Amino acid sequence: MPKIRAASVADHRAQQRSALVAAARELLQEGDAAAVTFAAVAARTGLARNSVYKYFADRRELLAAVVRETAPRWTARIRAEMAQARTPEEQVAAYVRAQLTLVRDGEHRIAQALAADRDAAVLREGAAEAHAEILQPLVAALTALGDDAPRVTARLLQGFVNAATTAVEAGDDFEAVTERAVRLATAAVGALSGG
Repeated sequence: MPKIRAASVADHRAQQRSALVAAARELLQEGDAAAVTFAAVAARTGLARNSVYKYFADRRELLAAVVRETAPRWTARIRAEMAQARTPEEQVAAYVRAQLTLVRDGEHRIAQALAADRDAAVLREGAAEAHAEILQPLVAALTALGDDAPRVTARLLQGFVNAATTAVEAGDDFEAVTERAVRLATAAVGALSGG
């Protein structure tokens, strides 16, 4: 029987499951979702391949767990940046900067890898929930600015972020793209509020 290095069997199982999700996440960050196999994930965690089945019924379930784990981390980083802003306008700027910093740091590779994966259809619901969660802090800032349609505006501003993401990933200068995206987003918000 394998040695348990946790306070309880339940803690051990939670740790093992978390390690498997982290291994799958690492493989996705390397940019190829096809590399996320039970054999590869088991090898990264030091488990036997058949042990992975104790935690996940199939590869789709493992990938869905990665999506559920990644979205809150992404949103937490955005919220932390926005919390440092003094005004709603500065929060909008922080929102744009935070997401582009995550892109620069490689976090977006997970989404790209999943989007290109054959099992991506199973993950659409999780991705939709993740996108809605990411927009929440922006919607709150827009509401504080008196926007009469903050969800619509948030989706449109996310379009600036998406276009800037494409530019950064294509090799354009991170600082220049980020500052332009911030200026466009804050100008758009200012135009809506008459500022």
